[in-house]
Amino acid sequence: MGRNRSGRVRDDSPATGPGEGRTHTQGPLIRTVGSGTAELRPDRDRPYGWQLLVDGAPQSLVDLADPTHLGFEYQRRLGHLIDLAAPPGRPITALHLGGGALTLARYTAATRPRSRQQVAEIDTALTELVRTELPLERGWQIKVRGADARAVLERTPEGSVDLVIADVFSGARVPAHCTTVEFAELASRALAPDGRFAANIADGAALPFARAEAATLLAVFPEVCLIADPAVLRGKRFGNLILAASHQPLPLAELGRRVASDSYLGRIEHGRPLTDFTAGAAPITDTTAAPSPTPPPTAFH
Repeated sequence: MGRNRSGRVRDDSPATGPGEGRTHTQGPLIRTVGSGTAELRPDRDRPYGWQLLVDGAPQSLVDLADPTHLGFEYQRRLGHLIDLAAPPGRPITALHLGGGALTLARYTAATRPRSRQQVAEIDTALTELVRTELPLERGWQIKVRGADARAVLERTPEGSVDLVIADVFSGARVPAHCTTVEFAELASRALAPDGRFAANIADGAALPFARAEAATLLAVFPEVCLIADPAVLRGKRFGNLILAASHQPLPLAELGRRVASDSYLGRIEHGRPLTDFTAGAAPITDTTAAPSPTPPPTAFH
């Protein structure tokens, strides 16, 4: 593995399987990376599973033996959107803004062979750690670019991507410049006519950030839906919310069936209920943007 002059991390590591990569017998690994302190922690329930934390905040969960396993609630919901991005098994072109341990890129590669994927991950030291300890399969067409997510989105050719997934966090907060109408317009420009945009955000209490983010996407896309735990929607706990948007109708019926079949509760808001959810919040712009709220100290315990 190496890095070219553009900052892209090349994947020239060998093909992997359950017997390759870091093993549980080696124990956890803690290392300083560009964004803080990264920890790879063995998953107690899966013999080849690893959880990535940065400064104590869970970022990713990877199973080296089963790349289709999505252990976090928000990952599973984004997985549903990957599943519904095209007919089953058909390759897609995907842009992942935010990389972490590349869980969703692995899932896409495993469920949609020959998909072409690009990942924007500004923390190149974190990418090096993940590629070394949790390596990818050589046949997967995943290119990781060591650059800011919005900068990569700005350079993405118009109409070239089937799916844009924004899972951008600096620590446990979404950076301000990745929350705005201008950011959403860049995503809209990058999408093919029937492409879709999805974003993972986090909020709690009265959900002011989530309401403003929903209003932001509604200012750019005619079709928007929100997926979240009912307790999060009621402000009972801090948690993740998924927003999906498109210029074409979203597959709400099938998405609803998949969300209902999950082991954790989920609710979809769309149309008038989503407009009501925004509670009159103004769309976020580059001049008004702020990072998403800081999670409470008990959020990850």
